[in-house]
Amino acid sequence: MILYDLRYSARSLTDATRASRRPQPRSIRRTVKVYSFARRGRDRSITAWSALEERRERQRLRARVETLLGLVHTGLDAHALDAVDSVDIPPARHRHNALWQA
Repeated sequence: MILYDLRYSARSLTDATRASRRPQPRSIRRTVKVYSFARRGRDRSITAWSALEERRERQRLRARVETLLGLVHTGLDAHALDAVDSVDIPPARHRHNALWQA
């Protein structure tokens, strides 16, 4: 299997910092030899693991949203509401993400 990836080298990061510009990533080609396939023979371990991971990710997302809504509904002043607006909730990637990561 051949994988292509973009990486930043330490030199490109320091050069970009000195020149006050964005660093330019370098293309890297990697080869990987695969000797066994995890899904061979209808192995159910991956589906059980992915279902568990997706459930956990949904629970994490719900907990973050409940915390944020709890802060909003407490009747905070304008400065606190601005702070609540700056809270970042990462996008939900729970749907089938664990199967792709396996």
